[in-house]
Amino acid sequence: MKTQEIIQTVDDNYMPVFARYSIALSHGEGPYVYDNDGKKYLDFLAGIAVNVLGHGHPALVAAISQQAGKLIHCSNLYYTEVQAKLVESLSKVSGLGKVFMANSGAEANEGAIKLARKYAKKINADKIEIISAQHCFHGRTLATLTATAQPKYQKGYEPLPGGFSYVPFNDIEALKAAVTEKTCAILLEPIQGEGGINMPDETYLQQVRQLCDEKEILLILDEIQTGMGRTGTMFAYEQYGIVPDIVTLAKGLGGGVPIGAFIASDKVASVFASGDHGSTFGGNPLACAAANAVLLAIKEEGLLANAKELGNYFAKGLLVLQAKYPKLITQVRGKGLMLGAQLTLPGRDIVNACLAKGVIINCTAGDVLRFVPPLTIGRAHVDEVLAVLDAVLGQL
Repeated sequence: MKTQEIIQTVDDNYMPVFARYSIALSHGEGPYVYDNDGKKYLDFLAGIAVNVLGHGHPALVAAISQQAGKLIHCSNLYYTEVQAKLVESLSKVSGLGKVFMANSGAEANEGAIKLARKYAKKINADKIEIISAQHCFHGRTLATLTATAQPKYQKGYEPLPGGFSYVPFNDIEALKAAVTEKTCAILLEPIQGEGGINMPDETYLQQVRQLCDEKEILLILDEIQTGMGRTGTMFAYEQYGIVPDIVTLAKGLGGGVPIGAFIASDKVASVFASGDHGSTFGGNPLACAAANAVLLAIKEEGLLANAKELGNYFAKGLLVLQAKYPKLITQVRGKGLMLGAQLTLPGRDIVNACLAKGVIINCTAGDVLRFVPPLTIGRAHVDEVLAVLDAVLGQL
């Protein structure tokens, strides 16, 4: 099909909930993707932080292909070797205990919320309230969009589930004031992604951990975007010297194959019994094979170190652009290969101009350019993006 025919067919038949760009992608290789007309794009969005190994990674393709020829799905009524290997790996790398496999980040957060409430009711039947931070993003199911403290995602879906409250991110005193005897959990992203690559203050997460310990409150960290090496360590919380009670994963976990997970300490997970939670597709053999391949590639290819090194290199380049265009860029922030450039104007036109020049980036929170490329990129790819950005900003 020609590009315009594809776009028209989708627009005629798909619910109009996405603001899409007018290109149709056909295939990818490494950090590049190609549209149906053969145009090449450097992908620094990576399916919104999903394609951590880039496109067409041989080990990931082989793992999926081999597993598809053996067993794609069998439900969780039966054990599989690929799931056994994955949950063992996730339990080990997280420093936590038990794993539940889901299909998406929203499902993972939904499960974490259920687990937290069930656990807290052992302490006090009234402990049902979840506190999250303004400008967060935790998903689009009814409970997770309620946890998402952004009215634009909630509008039109009232009545929302009860038991959620919100505080400003990075304000420990506001958080302390919001805690009550009914608080069962605090749900945070270590670095807010969709909210604009908002960084925690140096000691904020440690103070939150301490507060949770003092008040018998569970700390749930949503690492759906920051996890799987995105910030230079497998989990962002490792860089802040804390361990949550529950951590949630998705995006990069399957390298593009839909999968999610939440991992909890043995103590917290112990409240779940047979029938308390479930998923027909979650953790199926195909998704687990993909995730095992991603974990192995991150380890064998040194992608954590690459994310740190290339993230620092990229951030320095963005700071050079900030110095060159101080009226357009006011701040560069982020960790590893999760970076943002705060603009003084809406970013959509810049994103469109980069796309026209063959570079895919994205704008979040309206005025923050977001860069979440594959963890496999090299300096030449960063230089290519910086050159395009320089050209685009120079024309404004």
